[in-house]
Amino acid sequence: MPKPNNMAESNFWINLLKKIVKIIFKNAGFSTTRKTHNQHVVPHDEGWAIKGEGNERYTAIYDNQQDAIKRAREIAKSYRADLIIHRKDGTIRDRKSFD
Repeated sequence: MPKPNNMAESNFWINLLKKIVKIIFKNAGFSTTRKTHNQHVVPHDEGWAIKGEGNERYTAIYDNQQDAIKRAREIAKSYRADLIIHRKDGTIRDRKSFD
């Protein structure tokens, strides 16, 4: 391999290699992103729910949003993660980071 002429060229090849390795791992069925423990407070048929990011199931369901936020904040703090609060329509209303 020829010696790089400058730092930009060197970074180009390093970044290209990283992308290739990531594609190979992804195609082999490995996860290429680290798991987050972000906690979402989302609307639910029975009120408000806490759902861990990427999870299919709800962590807990509450009658009101404030109770859900209180518990989700505790979970997010313990994982040094983010708390994402949604509106009734599902859009994000607020985000707090505890890292």
